[in-house]
Amino acid sequence: MSSDGIKAMLKENVAKMNQVEGFDVVIVCTNNDPQATYWQQRLEAAKGSSVAKDATVLAVYEDWAGGAGNALGTLYAYQKATALAESKGYDLAGKMKAGEISVGLYHTAGKGTRLAPMPGSENNNKPGVKLAVTADINGKPSPLTILESVVKQTGVYGKSRKGRLSVFWGDQVFIPSVGVEYESTHHADILCTLGPMMNETEWKEKGLDNYGLIAVNSEGNAAQVEKVSHAVATRLLSSLGEIVNVGASLGSFSMSSLLVDALIEEFKPELTSKVGKLDSDPHLWMPFTLEESAYVEIMGGKGTSAEEALAHYTRMRGCLDKFMAKSESKSMGVFGAVNVGDEACWWDYGQLRLYRTNNSLLTGVCEESALLREFLGCSSRVSNSDIAADAEVDDVSMVSASTLGGGSVKNSALTNVRCGYIEAEDCILVNVTAKRIVAPRGSIIYNIVDTSPTGVGVGEGGVMVGVHAEDGSQQPVWSNTDTLDGGKVWKKKCAGNPMTFESIYNSNHTTDVFAVESARSKASDEAWAKLSSA
Repeated sequence: MSSDGIKAMLKENVAKMNQVEGFDVVIVCTNNDPQATYWQQRLEAAKGSSVAKDATVLAVYEDWAGGAGNALGTLYAYQKATALAESKGYDLAGKMKAGEISVGLYHTAGKGTRLAPMPGSENNNKPGVKLAVTADINGKPSPLTILESVVKQTGVYGKSRKGRLSVFWGDQVFIPSVGVEYESTHHADILCTLGPMMNETEWKEKGLDNYGLIAVNSEGNAAQVEKVSHAVATRLLSSLGEIVNVGASLGSFSMSSLLVDALIEEFKPELTSKVGKLDSDPHLWMPFTLEESAYVEIMGGKGTSAEEALAHYTRMRGCLDKFMAKSESKSMGVFGAVNVGDEACWWDYGQLRLYRTNNSLLTGVCEESALLREFLGCSSRVSNSDIAADAEVDDVSMVSASTLGGGSVKNSALTNVRCGYIEAEDCILVNVTAKRIVAPRGSIIYNIVDTSPTGVGVGEGGVMVGVHAEDGSQQPVWSNTDTLDGGKVWKKKCAGNPMTFESIYNSNHTTDVFAVESARSKASDEAWAKLSSA
C-alpha cells in the first residue's frame, strides 16, 4: 500500500472507532470486587463515548490465589461473566454460540509496576489511570481512562467477531494500517504486525528476536514462537511449510465459542479448584501449532523441564485432536493471524516513560499526533476551560476542563487543572488543584489537591502523584520519568518517599476505588472554593 493509502486507512479506522459501535458484550476482569463495581458503573456511564450504546457491561474480578494467568484467567472470567449475565436474565453463552453477539473481554489485573507510582494514585486500579484528555461521562467532561480508550479502539473488531470471545489487555491502544473487517477462518486468531518473510539481516534490524513471533504459511495457517533468532525460527517452524508472512504478536486474540467451550471442559479441574497458572502464548497457541520437539526446546529456554513441557504438550494435543474430530469444528482452521499492518500506530501507556511520551504526543504537529487527537475526540486545543486574560496558552498545548488564573502553558497537556497561577512547559497535568503550579520539562503532576500558599512544583522529569484515602486525605508520592523504573525500584524507598511502591500497592488492596474517586473530587472542589475566594 502506498504512503497515501496507509494514511487514508489509518484515518478511516479512526473514523470507525469514533462511531463507537463496539462489542455487544464488554467483560472487564479486575483485581477485586470494589474495582469490578467501579468499572460496572464507569463503563455504563461511558456508553456512547467509549462503549457501544446498547452494549451489555459485565465487570467481574479474579479471586484466584497467585493469579490464573491470561489463559486460565480468560476462561475463568468468561465463566463468571456468564453467571453474572444469567443473574440479569441474559443468556451470554447461548447468544454467543448462536452467533448473535460479539464479546470483548479486557484483562486489567496486575500490579502495574512499570507504571508506578500512577496505579497507586488510582488505588491499584491500573486501567483507571487517566489520560490528559476528557470524555463525556454522565453528561460532563471527565478525564478519560486508559481502559476506556482501549475499549473504544478495539471495538472495531466487534462487527467481524459474532460468536467469538475477543481478549485484550487494558493498557495499549493501536490503530491498524490495514482494514479491520474480516471473516474469521480459524477457531483462534491473534493480532500481529505482519510483513513478508525476511532474511537474517532484516530480521535483526526489525528486532523480531525480541518479540513473540507469528508466522503464517501459504495456506493461511499460523504458528507462534517466542523471542528466537532467524535461524532458530526457520528450524523450529520447518513443519509449517512455506512461510509467507511473519510479524510481532500483539498478544490479543479471539476464539470461537466452540473452542471456548472445549477449553473450559479441558481445564474444568483447574477452574473448579482455582489452582494453576497458564498463559495463552506458551500454554495454548504454542502447543497447538508447534511440533513436539520445537515446543520442548522453546519451553526449556523458559526454564520448564522437558518432562513438564512434554506432559503439557501431550495434554493440549489430546484436547485439540478431540476438538477437531467433532464435525462442527472441521469447517475452520485451528490458529490464524489477524494483521494490523506493519505501519500501525501503537500507543503503550503501561510504562511511566511511555505514559509521558504518548500523552505528550497530543501536543505534536505531526500526522501521528493529529491521528491521536482525532481518535481521542480532541476537536480543539482548548475545550471546556476558563482561561484568564493573564494566562498565556501556546497554540500546540492541549487544555481541557481547566481553570487557569495566570501564567503560561507551553507544549503541555492539561486536563481538570485548576490554579491561580501556572508555569507549565512540556509537561502532563491531570486532576490538579492548587494555588500555584510549576511543572518544567518532562514532568507529570497527577491527582494532587493542594491548598498551601506556595502551591506545588517538581523538577525536570519529576513526577508527583497523590494517593488518596476514602476520607479524602492525601499522601504525595514522587518519582522521575528519566531516572526511575517503577519495576526496578518496586521494593525500595526512592525519591524521598516514606513508603515503597510495593507498600502503597499492599495498602490499597481493600480500598473502595469509587469511594476514593468521589472523596478526591469533593476535596478538590472544596480546595478550589477556598483558593478562588481568597
